[in-house]
Amino acid sequence: MAAVETSEVSVTDGVRRRDFINIAAVSFAGVGGAALLYPLVNQMNPSADVLALAQIDVDISAIQPGQAIKTIWRKQPIFIRNLTPAEIEAANAVDIGSLRDPQTLAERTREGHTNWLITLGVCTHLGCVPLGAAEGENKGEYGGYFCPCHGSHYDTAARVRKGPAPTNLEVPEYEFTTDTTVRIG
Repeated sequence: MAAVETSEVSVTDGVRRRDFINIAAVSFAGVGGAALLYPLVNQMNPSADVLALAQIDVDISAIQPGQAIKTIWRKQPIFIRNLTPAEIEAANAVDIGSLRDPQTLAERTREGHTNWLITLGVCTHLGCVPLGAAEGENKGEYGGYFCPCHGSHYDTAARVRKGPAPTNLEVPEYEFTTDTTVRIG
């Protein structure tokens, strides 16, 4: 009877050893699979040059009322315009119901900074860059921007008023970090 007990013990020990080997092999394969998968997933992350353009800070202290500047963010032109009180009044006087893409000036600017209009400088029709941000450029019939490619006219709040453009110039995400600095992105 003692011999039977030793054979049962060795069978039990064999199962335990086999389980350990199976668990070790599966664990090793799992770690190896994760080690192979990490570079494949990591290569999909944005590169350093793309991350550097994720946000830009723009000093707006030199922009006088009625002036606008062009800058670049994510390889797209950005228009930053300091609206005059007359331009703000003209934008607020427009009947919102008459607009193709109805938005008020307050919806397109930030509270406390309603004189600062920040938009992507890309026409929503086919992606041309509208005129009107630089000194002496054609601002169109409504005093905002004019797209020379197909004739879209935008008002002082960069809302489409005439032409084939389906929507207003897009307002990117931005915030004022100080009274004279805006962070886009």
